[in-house]
Amino acid sequence: MKHSNTTYVGMDVHKESITVSYISSSIDAEVIYLGPIGTRQCDIEKLIRRLQSKGTKLVFVYEAGPCGYVLHRYLTGKGFDCQVVAPSLIPRKSGDKVKTDRRDSSLLARLARSGDLTQVYVPAVEDEAIRDLCRAREDVMKDLKAGKLRLKSFLLRLGIQYTGKADWNAAHLRYLATVSCPTPAQKIVYQEYLRAVTDHMERLARLEEATKEMLPSWRLSPVVKAIQALRGVKEIVAVTTVAELGDITRFDTPRQLMAYLGLTPSEYSSGEKRRQGGITKTGNGHARKVIVEGS
Repeated sequence: MKHSNTTYVGMDVHKESITVSYISSSIDAEVIYLGPIGTRQCDIEKLIRRLQSKGTKLVFVYEAGPCGYVLHRYLTGKGFDCQVVAPSLIPRKSGDKVKTDRRDSSLLARLARSGDLTQVYVPAVEDEAIRDLCRAREDVMKDLKAGKLRLKSFLLRLGIQYTGKADWNAAHLRYLATVSCPTPAQKIVYQEYLRAVTDHMERLARLEEATKEMLPSWRLSPVVKAIQALRGVKEIVAVTTVAELGDITRFDTPRQLMAYLGLTPSEYSSGEKRRQGGITKTGNGHARKVIVEGS
C-alpha cells in the first residue's frame, strides 16, 4: 500500500487528555478519528510511533489555550512540524451549533491540510519568562486597584473622607494611619482592607525590582532601551511591550504590527458608503494597554 507524503494531525488539547484525528494529504482522503490520549510524554511518544506509519511527514496542529506551548516545544524538539493556531481565526460555519472534541480535532486536521489556519507566535522560553513577569505585575496592579477601591468605599460608608489633593501619596498614607472606626468590628475590617492594600504595594515593588534585575541579561534588552527614546515610554512600558511582541522582525510592515496590537481603525463599508470607527482592540491586549497608558 502506498502512503501519502504528509499526515496532518489535529489535536484538541485539554489538561488531562488530548483528542486526536488525522488526515493524509490525498485529495480524496477522509479524516480518521483516533480518540483521546493522555498528556504524558510516553503517551505522545506512543502516538508518534503510531502515526509515523501513515506518512513520511507529520504535521501536528492544536489551538492556543491555557495549556501553553509545552506540547509545541516537545514536538518541535523531536524534529516534527507543530503549529499552534489562533482559535478566534479558525473558519467555522455559522449554522454549526454542535461542538465536541472529536469535531474540533477533525476540523483542525482538515483545515491544516487546506492551509486555512493562522499560526500564532510561539515565544522562546526566556522571552515567555519575562512576559510572565510582566503579566504578574499587571495582575498585581488589578488587585491593588480593587483593594484601594474597597478601602475607599468602606470609609465612604462610614462618612470618612480624605480632603487632600491626591490619593495614595505620603500624606494620604499618614492620614490612613490615623483613621478611627466607630466600632471594634469595623476597625478589624478597616485594618484588613488597609493591610491588603499594603501587601499589594509590596508585591508590586518586588516584581518591578525583579524585572529591573533580570532586564540586563535578557536578549531583547537593547530593544527595550531603544524604544524608551519614545515620548511617554519608560522602562515598565518598554519591557512589557517588547515582552508581548517578542521578535518584532516577524512583522513585515508597520500595518501588521498595528493590526496585532489592535490599534488600527475599525471599518464597515459597503458600496459607496464608508464607515470607520474606533480601534479594533483585537490581538494582544496586554501590550495595547501599556501603550495607551504611555500615550
